[in-house]
Amino acid sequence: MTSASTKLPFQAEVAQLLHLVTHALYSNKEIFLRELISNASDACDKLRFEALDHPELYEDQPELNVRLS
Repeated sequence: MTSASTKLPFQAEVAQLLHLVTHALYSNKEIFLRELISNASDACDKLRFEALDHPELYEDQPELNVRLS
C-alpha cells in the first residue's frame, strides 16, 4: 500500500512572523532577544558537530557569527 504525498510550499512574511512571535509568545522583548541568541548559538553548535563528519559544511566560512540588526 503506497500513498502519494504532496509537497506544498510554506510562505510567510518574515516581518509578520517575527511580529507575531515577539508579541504573542514573548511579552518581554529582552526574553525574546535572549531566546533568539540562544537558538542561534545552538544552531552553530549543531553545525560544528555535523562538520566533524562533513567538514565541507562550513569550509568556506570557518568562523561562525550571530548578527542581529
